[in-house]
Amino acid sequence: MIEIRGLSKRFGRRPVLDGLDLDVRTGETLVVLGPSGTGKSVLLKLVIGLLAPDAGSIRIDGAEIVGLGEPALTPVRRRFGMLFQGAALLDSMTVGGNVALAMQEHAAGMGEAEVRRRVGERLEWVGLSEAADLMPASLSGGMRKRAGLARALAMDPEYVLYDEPTTGLDPITADVINQLIRDTQRRLHVTSVVVTHDIRSAYAVADRIV
Repeated sequence: MIEIRGLSKRFGRRPVLDGLDLDVRTGETLVVLGPSGTGKSVLLKLVIGLLAPDAGSIRIDGAEIVGLGEPALTPVRRRFGMLFQGAALLDSMTVGGNVALAMQEHAAGMGEAEVRRRVGERLEWVGLSEAADLMPASLSGGMRKRAGLARALAMDPEYVLYDEPTTGLDPITADVINQLIRDTQRRLHVTSVVVTHDIRSAYAVADRIV
């Protein structure tokens, strides 16, 4: 589903990615494992067009995305869900509001009742069915990660990207997140890319590790 060839990115004089070749197969959970500061998060941002590479190709289902402008990237990004490293919830909105945001912005024709139903369903998937009216500041680290995953799944993505999903969590909470990653793949048949430095998590969720 995702084909990367010759991908390079540098910041100033520092090369972060240098001629990377990588395939992500349909329906798999691929873990990119490595220490902090080696370009794993940069790779995810390149895949969804938040950063532009200095060289190379990124093809999504055979379609080249490198060089596309913002209008052309928008439909590509709608096919992705992303769990950011710190969950990146909007603190001024409730948990339910965070999950609903993409649907309200991009799902033309989806009525308010359907949005509420889907928000409740996604929060139930991640074990937060009672948290819709809570503010992000009142959540624990693990709950914030789960809320971020519910938001990432709001638009039924074909691909889910996970940026260090277990960082900062205790081992028991990390196991909950790992199980949710596996459950998400089984429930939605998504193609997932997980970047992590957590070897235990990598072996818990991966179909393949690079």
